[in-house]
Amino acid sequence: MKLVSWNVNGLRACVTKGFYDYFQQIDADIFCLQETKLQAGQIELAIGPEYKQYWNYAVKKGYSGTAVFTRIEPLSVRYGLEEDFEEEGRTLTLEFDAFYLVNVYTPNAKRDLARLPYRLEWEDRFRDYLLQLDAHKPVIVCGDLNVAHEEIDLKNAKSNRGNSGFTDEEREKMTRLLQSGFIDSFRHLYPDRTDAFTWWSFMPKVRERNIGWRIDYFLISERLAPALDDAMIDSEVTGSDHCPVLLTLHL
Repeated sequence: MKLVSWNVNGLRACVTKGFYDYFQQIDADIFCLQETKLQAGQIELAIGPEYKQYWNYAVKKGYSGTAVFTRIEPLSVRYGLEEDFEEEGRTLTLEFDAFYLVNVYTPNAKRDLARLPYRLEWEDRFRDYLLQLDAHKPVIVCGDLNVAHEEIDLKNAKSNRGNSGFTDEEREKMTRLLQSGFIDSFRHLYPDRTDAFTWWSFMPKVRERNIGWRIDYFLISERLAPALDDAMIDSEVTGSDHCPVLLTLHL
């Protein structure tokens, strides 16, 4: 089984920058998007009838949003955490026979950290939600988690210490989540791989010089570890300031 996750930073823009080519070439069983930045009816995505499409739109126009395209019919779909609705469209949960899939676009703390208190409170709710699911069947979490967990996960760790996405508080929330029974699939397989990034700023020459951050993940319940085949980063794929990340499992 092949799963792909990509923060497209605006799907309408991304489809003009090679989205369809990549989608067809990668031939995923499940393809997840974050930051779709659109409302219902604003795009007709021509990806083929074999894919069921599920969308969680933000109320605010041109903001946030998640989507999942799957060849496998889910048993159920949930939009949000505690309720089947959330204003920012940040989570989609699909239940399958063998696992839950949670597609997430984690709130950004903002450059001035104005949203850090909300972010930390949201992290606690998200962790509790995942643990509730994990009590029933294994969980696969994918998406833009908006945190570089360890120093190896960004190019300039020392100068970014305390910045949004690399505060001690955000990193600690990730540590706590992993300690609760989840595996960072990429680091599990490649613990020492450096310069493996999934996001680059739009500043000139930053991506060309690979001055990036790894903030897009596939996390899996620990008991799925024996099924883990590979976790990859398609860093050569443009079309967004993030690149796609991939997970293959033998289920």
